[in-house]
Amino acid sequence: MVGALVPPATAMAQSPSAVVRGLPDFTDLVEQVGPSVVNIRTLEKVRPSTSAGSAPDEEMQELFRRFFGVPIPNAPRQAPRQNRPQEEAQPRGVGSGFILSADGLIMTNAHVVDGADEVLVTLTDKREFKARIVGADKRTDVAVVKIQATGLPAVKVGDVNRLRVGEWVMAIGSPFGLENTVTAGIVSAKQRDTGDFLSFIQTDVAINPGNSGGPLINMRGEVVGINSQIYSRSGGFMGISFAIPMDEAMRVSEQLRTNGRVSRGRIGVQIAPVTKEVAESIGLGKAQGVLVRGVEEGSPAEKAGIEAGDIITRFDGKVIDKPADLPRAVGNTKPGSKVSISVFRRGSVKDMSITVAEIEAEKVLASTPEKKVPAANAQHWGLTVSDLTEAQKKEFRVRGGVRVDAAADAAAKAGIREGDLIVAIANTEVTSVKEFESIMSRVDKSRPASVLVRRGDGAQYVLIRPAP
Repeated sequence: MVGALVPPATAMAQSPSAVVRGLPDFTDLVEQVGPSVVNIRTLEKVRPSTSAGSAPDEEMQELFRRFFGVPIPNAPRQAPRQNRPQEEAQPRGVGSGFILSADGLIMTNAHVVDGADEVLVTLTDKREFKARIVGADKRTDVAVVKIQATGLPAVKVGDVNRLRVGEWVMAIGSPFGLENTVTAGIVSAKQRDTGDFLSFIQTDVAINPGNSGGPLINMRGEVVGINSQIYSRSGGFMGISFAIPMDEAMRVSEQLRTNGRVSRGRIGVQIAPVTKEVAESIGLGKAQGVLVRGVEEGSPAEKAGIEAGDIITRFDGKVIDKPADLPRAVGNTKPGSKVSISVFRRGSVKDMSITVAEIEAEKVLASTPEKKVPAANAQHWGLTVSDLTEAQKKEFRVRGGVRVDAAADAAAKAGIREGDLIVAIANTEVTSVKEFESIMSRVDKSRPASVLVRRGDGAQYVLIRPAP
């Protein structure tokens, strides 16, 4: 025999990648990080209501005296003002948090302390403190509170960039008010977009109401996230939970500690995703960047020269791949900063400079009796268009374009409708009806064509497909 057959079991034993690893032991981590995790209870003040058998209020008694000249018959005697029950603090909610510094700074979720009249923090040694809210940011759901204490065990903050999908992580918190509860699992995904201002760390760690604000801990005993949300149809854990990345949380907390609020940048654009078909049709290549649907008047974007229909591909040197990337990049930029921005416009990339500001009814083009396109050039798409008046150009802040007076057939199927403004076809700017006719005469009508359409204050690309 040239070679001997090796039993599967033996082959597996010889493979380095098949070495069986034992399950992780979290006991040391619990002892290390556990004392830094706190329970947070919130209270709200509620004024006791007057029951059916209690005395009427002073306004009602005064009204009765004024009209009838006597007190309310059989009314119970009202207690003196100083003896009346005052507002009572009622339990409002339970959450978790963790100690950032030895002098009493504690991080938690903004929704844990939102609307609270009183915040109580309980340490693992059962000491309880009344906390002061330093600041809370609802957009990222991060809050910082302060208690008057010293020598507290602070957590170590980990590097989120080193966190890997499949890595073991642990959570400590107070689910359903059960203090110091430990759960564990793995990182299911990173950079998970859920429509919020931040992208999240997704895990399968059991998180339930009351865990909010507690730490997500790696196997080195470092906090890498704040447990914030769960995906659930029942209100309880269903196998997916989300944590705020600690690098973002620390950036927010620094501003909260310094200013009590978070200052964010804005450039004044309305955006939309770029589809694969649109990207291919305009020569962008792959679907990347964000489409500028509209530009606010007087905004940094308008001053920089950005136009509706542009596709922003880079901001301050960062690649913009999807719509969520731009507001996050802009929001994290200090207002007043002057940064670079790259846009793809009609087949080429333009680099601009923009000064970031700090983080306000759709208009419809009226019909005009201007010249309409002869049916010979537009009938293939089912379009009838006309020139814009100077007043319309000024109102919509455009140099040119044509108004859609009627849309049928292929144009209607693509979503174009009367009152829309066509500003570009196949990466070529449309300035007038004459230009429209010229472009249409050169367009390959057997292939889909990209059309940049302005509607109100927004703009979007549509693909007009040839009739079958």
